[in-house]
Amino acid sequence: MSTGSTVAASFFVAKANSVSEAELDSLPYGVIQLDPIGTVLRYNAFEAGLSGLKKQDVVGKNFFKQIAPCTDLQQFQGRFRDGVAAGELHCTFRFHFAFKERPCDVAVTLFYNDRDKTVWVIVQPFEGKTTQETWGRK
Repeated sequence: MSTGSTVAASFFVAKANSVSEAELDSLPYGVIQLDPIGTVLRYNAFEAGLSGLKKQDVVGKNFFKQIAPCTDLQQFQGRFRDGVAAGELHCTFRFHFAFKERPCDVAVTLFYNDRDKTVWVIVQPFEGKTTQETWGRK
């Protein structure tokens, strides 16, 4: 995994319990907070730009079934489910979003926040490409 994704994840993990909506929206990578069954609780502006989905259309819906069904795999949802069951999760892996118009590879970090029993998902395009080059969006 790239050093940049590891650094970003470590920075965010340290701040997760106190990050405001404004701080969340200012981050230079996608951040999603999920409850234990996968319902989207928070969704930052960068992730909205990456996915092309508006925050108000995502919050309250199941990430794995309604928002990103391509993540309904052992590699992604399985890790999420296992981590929630164990009450412990912090992993980073490569994932391919198979969007029809703009398929792309990203680094995904999942981590379980024991304080509020949620999982944070950090999504970063691989280093060496800008968001616009990777996703075709600014």
